[in-house]
Formats: sequence, structure tokens, C-alpha cells
Amino acid sequence: MTEYGYFLSTEEHGPADLVEQARMAEQAGFTSLWISDHFHPWNGEQGQAPFVWSVIGALSQATSLPVRTAVTCPVMRLHPAVTAQAAATAAVQLGGGFRLGVGSGEALNEHILGGAWPQAAIRLEMLQEAVQVMRLLFEGGEVSHHGKHYTVENARLYTVPDEPVPIDVSAFGPTATELAGRIGDGFITMAPDAEAVDRFRRSGGGAKPVFGGLKVCWGTDREEAVRTAHRLWANEQLPGELPQILPTPRHFEQANELVPVERVAEAVTCGDDVDAHLAAITAYADAGFDTVFVNQIGPDQRGFFDFYRSKVLPQLPD
Repeated sequence: MTEYGYFLSTEEHGPADLVEQARMAEQAGFTSLWISDHFHPWNGEQGQAPFVWSVIGALSQATSLPVRTAVTCPVMRLHPAVTAQAAATAAVQLGGGFRLGVGSGEALNEHILGGAWPQAAIRLEMLQEAVQVMRLLFEGGEVSHHGKHYTVENARLYTVPDEPVPIDVSAFGPTATELAGRIGDGFITMAPDAEAVDRFRRSGGGAKPVFGGLKVCWGTDREEAVRTAHRLWANEQLPGELPQILPTPRHFEQANELVPVERVAEAVTCGDDVDAHLAAITAYADAGFDTVFVNQIGPDQRGFFDFYRSKVLPQLPD
């Protein structure tokens, strides 16, 4: 069975708006929430970047839906021990309905403390060790760890959920996907890629859950919706490793000038064609995803939720 959640964008909305969107998502029939974790937005047009753990605390009081991060990078900006404490507290606040989504990050968020930005292979090595440290801390005992990348001495989490926090691993290439299969409690990716799902399962993921996300821009004027998607999220169409290595929103704005509007129109579901929205989402279900999270680009959140409650969610396969 495929479930359908809503993807809260901390790059595009402030704390109060995110909480209100969570309420509307639950009322519309979405069954869970993803929330991004950024220090910077991708560009100045998006314009927000609240501290995700504060927002999650507010969500725990505003909605009954489970929450997952998509994704947190526990390798540079936040030490894995601090990330583990934040995740354990979130899980307690949400009555166990929390999953920690992790990834190897982007320079945009992680270079802010002045350290060198490691190569991808090293970042994956750091991620693997970070997950190891967090799992030890989730057990609730005292932890001392002296590894290649991280040191933890006499650390213990006193506020922990009844069960260890599940850790889902984000991946966008074969090596990272195989790592997700080995160390993750679930797999996160942003394209309906059946081959990636199969690789995750063959690499140790087995029957563990697979989570996917996509952005749409609902609106009654499709051309205007395309322009909104291009203005706010052209960065999603940048190729290769570029999104992982550009260091500031200003650099993304410069790179976004190379992305034509036509590319966004082809890649992002825009407008109010019900069949187009259904096709975009069911592509994930057909590729073997367990949960699909949808994000509405732009300010017309209420119109999006009305549209999905009445016309899209009732037609999606279970």
C-alpha cells in the first residue's frame, strides 16, 4: 500500500506558516509530514530557513501526523551527538511518530562553520560513522566513541522514546543507495526511480520502507504556475553535483539563470489538471515507493489543499 504525505518546505515558509500548512495537510487527508532541514534557502526568492527542531516541537502540538526530516545532515553543521539529542526529543514529543531522515548534505548549509567541504566519498564515510554514533546514543546508555571523524565522551541521552528513532538515508547515486541499503532503516530519494529502489533492496534494504518526494505548483493559470515554479525552484533542475558544492544562495541564483523556464515546465507538474497531478504521484507508487510526499510551490497553499482534498487524494491508489 502507498501512503501520501505532505512535504513542508522550510526554505520557502516561516514557522507559523509551516504549522498552519501541517494543520491543513491533516484536514485534507494527508497521512504524514516531511520537513526539510536547511540553514540557508536555496535562493533569496525562497526567503526562509527556520531552525527545523523548533518547528518540529510546534508541529507536535498542532497535529497528530507523524513527522520525518528530509533531510538532516549530521556530519558537519550539527555533530551527530547533538542531532541524536534533537531527534530523540522530537520522537518523545511526537509519541514515537518521528523518523530521522539523513543525508551527506550540501555546502550551502554545511560549510558555514568554515571547514573545508569534503569530497562525496568522504562525506558518505562521515555519514556512516554519524549514524553509528546516533544509534548508540538512542539506546539510552552512556556512550564514548573515538572514531575517524567524531569523538564522543561520556554522553548519554536521558530523554529518549520507548523505541530507538528510525534513521532513513537519502541517496542520489549507486554508491549512496547501496550505503542506504546497508545502514538505513528506510530509503529516501526524490525521483520515481524503480532501479534505485531495487538497488536499495538488493543492498540490504530488503522490505524496509522507501520514501519519495516531489514538488508541484497548483494554480488555475498554468503559465503563471510555471513562472512561480521557475522563480522559486529552478535550482532543482541544476545538473550533477552542482547543488552539493555551491556555497551560498547567491551562487544558486547565478546558476539558476542557466535554467530555462521550459525545462521547469517539463519537469514540474503545474496547473490544475487533475490527471497530470495523479500521473506524477502514481509514478512513485508504480516504482515501488511506500510513501510519497507532495510539496506545493508558492503562496497558494489553501487552494492546493482544497484541490488535493476534493480531486486528487480520493483518486490515488491505496
